[in-house]
Amino acid sequence: MSRSQDKTEDLQLLAKGHLSRPEQGPSVSLLEAFPNCYAGRFYVITIDFPEFTSLCPVTGQPDFGRIFVEYIPDKLCVESKSFKLYMFAFRNHQSFMETMTNTILDDLWQLMHPCWCRVQGLFAPRGGARINVFAEQFAELGERNTQVREAVAQYRMDSQIARHYEKF
Repeated sequence: MSRSQDKTEDLQLLAKGHLSRPEQGPSVSLLEAFPNCYAGRFYVITIDFPEFTSLCPVTGQPDFGRIFVEYIPDKLCVESKSFKLYMFAFRNHQSFMETMTNTILDDLWQLMHPCWCRVQGLFAPRGGARINVFAEQFAELGERNTQVREAVAQYRMDSQIARHYEKF
């Protein structure tokens, strides 16, 4: 069997497959990261979580949505299984959509300190209104600021072109 260069020895949740205390709600402590093997390269990682659920903090009614995460990693990448388990911790969590979207960005930022990260919360209509929340943050990278912003702009342009061709 062959092995990649990925460093996995510090990952704990991947082997367990469940949260020890999901009822305590989302927390950066539920997330795990692994070293980015390509830290000298600006590339975008996207995560699409189409089955997001949470609860309204006032009525307790369920909210449903889709969470998109896009980021350019620096030294660390979020481990996908821990991200899924982290997202599941929102299921019984009461919070406004705006707060949750920004909390996800804050937690990912605290975990990874990426070059750039954007979280989009696209929520199903409730009471006749659809709410979409976009939160974004860039790192201060000195001379590399321009390169990161150019990479993000190119990614956005490429994404728009790809969405256009998906229609055909």
